[in-house]
Amino acid sequence: MASQSNGDLPPVKPTSTGTTLQDGERFFADAYHHLLVLSWPALLLEIAGAFAFGNALFALGYLIDGGIANARPGSFSDVFFFSVETMATIGYGQMAPVSLVSHVLMSIEALTGLVGLALVTGIIFAKFSRPTARVRFSRFAVISKRDGVPSLMFRMANVRSNQIVEAQVHVVVARQEVTVEGEEVRRFYDLTLSRHRNAIFGYSWTAIHPIDLDSPIFGATPESLIASRTSVIVSMTGIDETFSQTVYARHSYAAADIVWGARLADITTHTASGEFALDMSKFDQIEAAALPPWEKQTAAAD
Repeated sequence: MASQSNGDLPPVKPTSTGTTLQDGERFFADAYHHLLVLSWPALLLEIAGAFAFGNALFALGYLIDGGIANARPGSFSDVFFFSVETMATIGYGQMAPVSLVSHVLMSIEALTGLVGLALVTGIIFAKFSRPTARVRFSRFAVISKRDGVPSLMFRMANVRSNQIVEAQVHVVVARQEVTVEGEEVRRFYDLTLSRHRNAIFGYSWTAIHPIDLDSPIFGATPESLIASRTSVIVSMTGIDETFSQTVYARHSYAAADIVWGARLADITTHTASGEFALDMSKFDQIEAAALPPWEKQTAAAD
């Protein structure tokens, strides 16, 4: 009897962590991406660790060969710091290789230092030059009436002094559902916004999703959102006017972060000279607001 086929799926093999890797893949296969997404302290710590580890390996070779002039016999610290001077192309001149093996090791280390310096310089430059958006999202999303229609709302603010042009917002609601076959799946539904594009995003932007009869969350309750592990996922993209490159920001609201029967506090103010200003101290504040029952909206639609 012929064995059943997996179709065109590639073979996978289990790992000790429970994840799977395709043939040829390794944990550090994407080291460049790994280093770019590290925080600055973690990146500097990894660079320092790699530098110390590499010098320790070369120092061990010098120590075994014993071909470094003026280094104390059996002194690991002497050959280690000689290795540091070689890799960093410092060369104080007090210690020098005298044997063929040490000369070969020194040549390999000098080349390693040059390549390593080029790689580290490129990574640091790429991390510095990568444009990012500094967009602040309101602590809570709220559901209340907007122009007489129940709406899901949250607020964003560009906290940089420049502007994000052609900004777009994409909002998705994700929740657990059970298929007809009884399989539990996580499904995603796009939420229609009253305005999903902003030509110039320089200050504050309130995203509004009208909860009409076609809305994926029409008829929902706080309890039903929590039971289905619903979350609202927000993705904002635009072009940074300083770098002329695409930047993005993302945020998610869990069911517990959605406040029913509330509105976002007004943050618009005017200075003594009559100029427009934002009171960011109220950015996360909410106020009580009316929310009509779904039944009334359904009856009005009929």
